[in-house]
Amino acid sequence: MAGADDGPAGDAGFDPPRPGEIRAPFDPALRSDAGVAFIGHLSTPWRKGDCPKNLTEARVRARAQAGRFSAWVRPEYRPALSGLEAGAKVILLYWMAGARRDLLVQAPSHRPDPRGTFALRSPARPNPIALAAVTVLSVDAAAGVVEVDALDAFDGTPLLDIKPWLPGVDIPPDLPEG
Repeated sequence: MAGADDGPAGDAGFDPPRPGEIRAPFDPALRSDAGVAFIGHLSTPWRKGDCPKNLTEARVRARAQAGRFSAWVRPEYRPALSGLEAGAKVILLYWMAGARRDLLVQAPSHRPDPRGTFALRSPARPNPIALAAVTVLSVDAAAGVVEVDALDAFDGTPLLDIKPWLPGVDIPPDLPEG
């Protein structure tokens, strides 16, 4: 088992846990119950040390920097882009490959107290799957390129899925649409 100051599986590449954080006693990456296939990757201007913390910040910075954001879909999955068009609202699911997977309780710097991973939008989670609800700006199905309004992921981040965002389905019933 990893030491108290090591990352998952003894990987010292991660910072030690902050006060109040709790690590899993195992490496979630070593427990596989299912497989996923990357359908493509994301293209963004963001690099390590430069990436926005969330999609709201990414949109602000994108407007200021005129960044381009795209989901590139592999050739074998491009037929699945049929019917997707500019103006559509979609959810992109992507794999935060470099994120920690061992933190069960985290102490984010913007919160006064530690919280469970499932109460946070942090990329550090047992399965580092992130999502972005975005607007499609253009679609080139032949090239497999879906341009979107903004993303908060590193350039080259693996893309897992694209799903339509549906207000009647994706907004809890007690919240107003809008």
